[in-house]
Amino acid sequence: MKLSHLKQVVTYLQNFKKISAIYRVSDSIVKIAFDKDDEIYFNMTRSNSSMFKCASYSRSKVYNAPFDVVLAKRFNRSQVQSVELLNDDKIVRFKTSVASAYKEEVTYLQFEFTGKYTNIIILDEENLVLEALRHVDLFSSFREVRVGQKLLDVPNAPFVAKEYPLDDVEAFLYGVYEKEQSGKLDALKSQKRALLNKKLKKLSKLYKNLDDEEKLELEATRSEHYGNLVLSNMHKIKPYVKNLVLDDYDGGIVEVKLDKEFSNVSDISEYFFTKSKKAKQKALSLHIQKDSLASKIKHTELFMSTVDDAKDVAKIELLFPKQLKNKKIKTDDSIEVFWIEGYKVQLGKNEKGNISVLKNARAKDIWLHLRDQPSTHVLITTDKQSLPMNIIESAARLCVDFTTTSKDRYLVDYTPRREVTIQHGANVLYNKYKTIEIDTRSKL
Repeated sequence: MKLSHLKQVVTYLQNFKKISAIYRVSDSIVKIAFDKDDEIYFNMTRSNSSMFKCASYSRSKVYNAPFDVVLAKRFNRSQVQSVELLNDDKIVRFKTSVASAYKEEVTYLQFEFTGKYTNIIILDEENLVLEALRHVDLFSSFREVRVGQKLLDVPNAPFVAKEYPLDDVEAFLYGVYEKEQSGKLDALKSQKRALLNKKLKKLSKLYKNLDDEEKLELEATRSEHYGNLVLSNMHKIKPYVKNLVLDDYDGGIVEVKLDKEFSNVSDISEYFFTKSKKAKQKALSLHIQKDSLASKIKHTELFMSTVDDAKDVAKIELLFPKQLKNKKIKTDDSIEVFWIEGYKVQLGKNEKGNISVLKNARAKDIWLHLRDQPSTHVLITTDKQSLPMNIIESAARLCVDFTTTSKDRYLVDYTPRREVTIQHGANVLYNKYKTIEIDTRSKL
């Protein structure tokens, strides 16, 4: 951000008296709720830091690193004593206090919008570092940022910054978000579309290359017939032959070319019977493969549609959570897993996935399904009595997005898993439930 803009934003921030809540919504973005409902986001991405406002920003997960623990302890429900631009540089410093039973605890919260050294630093009254978003050692910078060490001031900039007056600071903050989202969202959509399109092409190719059921059945019948003919003509067949001339049951002659030589004539008949059996098994399991691939293709198409409809980067990040590093954890290919503000949300990609979601759920987990029509089953893993409404809304939206691409108003029922009775497969009955309306015609 330009220094001139930061000065004007600091003047705007000086109107707030309290920090109601503060926490990270992503790896580098911190949300501060001032005076109950004024929410401002501090994007501390290196070389691209900014402050912005928006209608909502989904929390990718709940962070519990030492930095986040100190952040919550020192600043939740704290009083803002002052907000200043430190040394007239791109460093916004909050002086806050929290009244305890013994004394008033003063803490400084420092947002440094300084290019590659962009950071958030928490300091005590003695300017000692309590925690930081990024720890910096002396090998990386002259200015060490380490817990327990005194923080040195940043040298003054060797130039006078130009002034860029803002007509409306709040409108500017909303504009920052819209501008950043537009470019980043387009790039992310393009990247994820390419990823999903590659997957879709692979699945479509597999589906196209599936064996033909009629050909498999014909192969099974023919091989079985050849096996029986070999048994009937054993007295005429010599070992190690590759071309068979067999008398058929109707008096005709059947010529069969073998792929390999056999030392024992009985092995030839066994070869044909085994070939017939394999063809029969393939034909029987073919519809299962077709259904499985068809459901995966449909799910991927719904996934692509959901990416296309995403209105912000947070939705894309929700759809593509970071992969687990532990490769030993087995994942069910029929279930899609998302994380919404730390809550695990699962949905079935097909009937098998829907059954797995129901089967593995705990009693208090929240189950969601479209009202009065077939849909994917969605499950929110929780052991809490009350679930935040925004989590239920996000999960309900996923339920709609991964069921249909039609834009309309939909009713989604939700209830604890213990209220759901499985009838057959993924067909269920449920009595006690609540309903939420999801309008896919409007913005997220």
